[in-house]
Amino acid sequence: MGFLSTASLLAATLTTGLTAGLFAAFAYAVMPGLGRTDDRTLVLAMQRINESILNGWFAVCFGGALLFTLLAAALHLGAERRAVLPWIVAALVLYVVVLGVTAVVNVPLNNVLARVGDVDRVTDLAALRARFEVTWVRGNVVRAVASTAAFGLLAWGLVAEGRLPS
Repeated sequence: MGFLSTASLLAATLTTGLTAGLFAAFAYAVMPGLGRTDDRTLVLAMQRINESILNGWFAVCFGGALLFTLLAAALHLGAERRAVLPWIVAALVLYVVVLGVTAVVNVPLNNVLARVGDVDRVTDLAALRARFEVTWVRGNVVRAVASTAAFGLLAWGLVAEGRLPS
């Protein structure tokens, strides 16, 4: 059980860290860069990003973070591993926040951009951008902070795991 509990915690940490890195990169580089572009460029770029991000690598990281953290929590329920459980549960709570913000804020806004179709047929790109950008960016900052904190908690959980008697 020790190997599986440690392996699941490591997988949770890695997938959560990769997800946190993605959201953080959007927060400090991608969206500020797109924010300096014209309306057409921002809308078109986000449409293309939203289309291309739905791939296996993203699924493994984004979904894997939840699944591996749940598995790690389940495998740390035993008395000999329970000292690590609070770190895992706290990370899980934060990751559920990430999932909630994604489902309630970011995905619906991504869907708005998808539904408009060809950017050259949009009559008021400025209004579309205004409806999208500020709220999406705020939601993503919440995701970046929450997933980074979850990553830190899981990393600390690995440290605690390493301190457990063998």
